[in-house]
Amino acid sequence: MSPDLQFALILILRMAITAGFVLAATVTAERAGPLVGGLVATLPLGGGPVYVFLALDHDAAFIAASALNSLAINAVNVIFALTYALLAQKRSLFVSLTLAMLVWFALAWVVYALPWTVTSALLVNVVVLAACISIARPLRNVPIPRIYVRWYDLVLRAAMVAALVGVVVTLSFRIGPGGSGILAIFPIILISVQIILHRQVGGKPSAAVMANAVLGLTGFAFACIVLHVTAVPFGSAIGLSLALATSVGWSLLVLLARRHGIAV
Repeated sequence: MSPDLQFALILILRMAITAGFVLAATVTAERAGPLVGGLVATLPLGGGPVYVFLALDHDAAFIAASALNSLAINAVNVIFALTYALLAQKRSLFVSLTLAMLVWFALAWVVYALPWTVTSALLVNVVVLAACISIARPLRNVPIPRIYVRWYDLVLRAAMVAALVGVVVTLSFRIGPGGSGILAIFPIILISVQIILHRQVGGKPSAAVMANAVLGLTGFAFACIVLHVTAVPFGSAIGLSLALATSVGWSLLVLLARRHGIAV
């Protein structure tokens, strides 16, 4: 088997595996209410598998550097989710998603152009998260009517996620850890949830999921920090496992706090 054919087959397999995990998780999220939906949508469902496949092709230093840029772009994802949530109160899916994406690309370019340290990336996340969580709080509690996910919605979502995996893995050697860290957590899951929910149940319920996603992205910021500081000393596999545990643990803590009436 030629090296090119072998690479193509492995890439297709990686894309298919990632799409399968994402489909199962996000369908569950959309049927569990805005809080669970928002938290599940911000778990590393797309970025996690991308990082696993990057770790197969690159060393731990590459993964640690990528995680630093993922931490910086996480603040942009927070702004993206909130921008959509605010616009979706009265605007159509096309207008809300288009304007939110324009904001994302403009800010992502700034993130890519700047050199980042743990301190600067963390500071940006603290400021953005504090402001956005406060703004998003009144938008969170909107009931979501029962939805029926059509087969072509699943195909679209699988194709979007698979394409993301393919692009990042293929381009990682060219764009380096900075670009890879940004593209790895491109908000493909949030976008797919927005498209399906907004079309079926309207803007406000879809916005409620994104408002809760703002809270969920706090845990993702912690996960990026954990991956950055543990990948090199402990290896990529342990670093990725700890980052996943951090993200899941944060979501569980939020759910536990809500059940006990603690405001978060």
